[in-house]
Amino acid sequence: MKALKAKVTRGIPVNSLIECVDNTGAKILNVIAVMGYKGVKRRMPACGVGDMIVCSVKTGTVKWRKQVVKAVVIRQKKEYRRSNGIRVSFEDNAAILVNERGEPVGSQIKGPVAREAVDRFSVIGKVASFVI
Repeated sequence: MKALKAKVTRGIPVNSLIECVDNTGAKILNVIAVMGYKGVKRRMPACGVGDMIVCSVKTGTVKWRKQVVKAVVIRQKKEYRRSNGIRVSFEDNAAILVNERGEPVGSQIKGPVAREAVDRFSVIGKVASFVI
């Protein structure tokens, strides 16, 4: 996992429901924790594009339902600023399931993937249909 080049605004707080956009069988994820988050007292942890999170699967196939899994956020609605001055935002909040090393569990990703997530986890770029 590499450091991010952009200052990504953390737009997805803990206990949010986000969409799982890979072909594993999980549909909706509930954010439990953000890996590597160091915060301020009484501040709710939040995650943004390129962050690894711990989630529970709310809906999906019987195999995945009620499982605690790791995921990487690949899209967020809240706009963030890239180092070249461009502001980026997507239509939805989305993540994909990954293993301990950050490799995708599924073999296909639906929709665009943010460049920040691909820069941080290069294996995601091989599975992504297109990167923005």
